[in-house]
Amino acid sequence: MNDLFALHWNGPPFVLFSGPHLIALTCVAVACVWILGPGRQMSAEAGRYWRYGLAFILAVNELAYNWWFWVHGLWSIQYMLPLHLCTMFTWLSVIMLLTRSYRIFEFSYFMGIGGAVQALLTPDIGVYGFPHFRAFQSFISHGGIVLAALTMIALEGYRPTWRSVGRVIIGANLLMAAVGVVNWLLDSNYLFLARKPYTPSLLDLLGPWPMYIIWMEVIGIATILILYLPFALADLRQRSLMTVSK
Repeated sequence: MNDLFALHWNGPPFVLFSGPHLIALTCVAVACVWILGPGRQMSAEAGRYWRYGLAFILAVNELAYNWWFWVHGLWSIQYMLPLHLCTMFTWLSVIMLLTRSYRIFEFSYFMGIGGAVQALLTPDIGVYGFPHFRAFQSFISHGGIVLAALTMIALEGYRPTWRSVGRVIIGANLLMAAVGVVNWLLDSNYLFLARKPYTPSLLDLLGPWPMYIIWMEVIGIATILILYLPFALADLRQRSLMTVSK
């Protein structure tokens, strides 16, 4: 059992899009489809327990992540502050699930899902393959971020608007500017603004620093628009039906 939490892992390494990776992605996808389908039918009381339970899992999982780094002497202010995008949205998702905050939902839907999906596809977990703690922790965290935002759509009827798109784009740029200052002060690499991650990621295709940051901006805006597309199409269909009925 101790080997599953070991720093020096002798088990199977993580391999991108291997069998275990695809199984983990499938589990996340099934959970998301369920909450948007049958999960919508749960009662208000069951929905409340679902939200609280998901918030609890996300919080405990994130605390365990910090504990693992602390126990192995790896915790540092340069790496472990909640300023990485998905770490930030883990805690914001917890708050959102507990308080039903619509404002957090706007950012969680676009930025949380956008960042978490990329992390699910190309996890930054080094050699730690399943069944190591780090592999489970990563997929629970990032899958939970996606599931939390979809929970608010399915159970609370939340949806983003065009104003949400504008707020998120402006907010994301303000966040990048603030985190850039933190990186400069701490010699850290939050949001990967100072350098690319050491493990394979989408950023490897975007050129050297600082060019990849510009591409991050472009891809981020494109991701926001893609995530808004289902709601834009739904609005367009609704307007068309109203026009026909007149």
